[in-house]
Amino acid sequence: MSVPISQMWTVATYILKQKLAGRKRYPLVLMLEPLFRCNLACAGCGKIQYPAHILKRNLSPEECFRAVDECGAPVVTIPGGEPLMHPQIREIVEGLVARKKYVYLCTNALLLEEKLDQFTPSKYLTFSVHLDGQREEHDFAVCREGGYDIAVRAIRAALKRGFRVTTNTTLFDGADPNSVRAFFDEMMELGVEGMMLSPGYSYEKAPDQHHFLGRARTRRLFRAILSNRKRHWKFNLSPLFMEFLMGKRHYRCTPWGMPTYNIFGWQKPCYLLQDGYADTFEELMAETEWSRYGTESGNPKCANCMVHSGYEASAVNDTFGSLRGLLATAKATFSRYRDPEAAEMLRERVVPAHARNPFVQIEVSSGSVAEGTRV
Repeated sequence: MSVPISQMWTVATYILKQKLAGRKRYPLVLMLEPLFRCNLACAGCGKIQYPAHILKRNLSPEECFRAVDECGAPVVTIPGGEPLMHPQIREIVEGLVARKKYVYLCTNALLLEEKLDQFTPSKYLTFSVHLDGQREEHDFAVCREGGYDIAVRAIRAALKRGFRVTTNTTLFDGADPNSVRAFFDEMMELGVEGMMLSPGYSYEKAPDQHHFLGRARTRRLFRAILSNRKRHWKFNLSPLFMEFLMGKRHYRCTPWGMPTYNIFGWQKPCYLLQDGYADTFEELMAETEWSRYGTESGNPKCANCMVHSGYEASAVNDTFGSLRGLLATAKATFSRYRDPEAAEMLRERVVPAHARNPFVQIEVSSGSVAEGTRV
């Protein structure tokens, strides 16, 4: 089991209470973004492309707590930027744990080992380490040589001290399914609690706009990766969301399921799009024109999106929406997805992205902004 029973029970009872109350829209996970500043310049992320005066700003612990209390979601993820660069991240995490929120602190792990003393192991705290595959694939994706080795060393240190640790992997066009599956083996051998996966989404500010996946290619890639899976692989994802990625299920986007709060306020409509901001969570829920978003809306910005932040809430809602959904989830949890055609896909030759188009080495200090350039 890749998620503690207490966490699953908390989420399940929360959802059931929302349904019994007749609420059609409710948050499942709060994406709390306390800063945009980062010590990496990943080609697929546009956060550090903000001007310097924006990158210097942080949410205060009080602002974080107010957003968490206002939202009420049982799970809080803390992305960025790099949250470990926030000068009060310890205070923020302690406050959320005291509220018995299940916290996923998302980090590239460059600072994790040296910051571990600031935190206390708890069932409410998980370090979600961003690793985009094996060593060469990851270092290419984050535009920094040696990043993989630093992250793995930090994961070992965190596990040794008793912390919960998961990995978070974003896959782009050209990903090698065999390498991804080998990466799964490496992470299980390392001892992480579970793995999270998502296809990349085209941030408008991202330096690399050419390697984001369309829907058809997403389904094919994840079918090759997730079919014929090994029994020891553990995923920190809804089993039905993984079936969605494989093309076995169709879901509508649930953008309100994982709302985002950052230095500008409540982001409309979701973590990935910026169509304005609301001052309060109530305003976000009541005044956002939700019908304008999702694949079915015809919005070109949503046409190829299949990412975790939009669709896992849809899958979780399916799980607890009916007995049929619950049974489908139970079946999917133990399925190996035997698929001879997908096995044939693994024999196709894939030229790794880092071999096709390598990046210039980039160094990013805690107080500077760098841009990735190709050679």
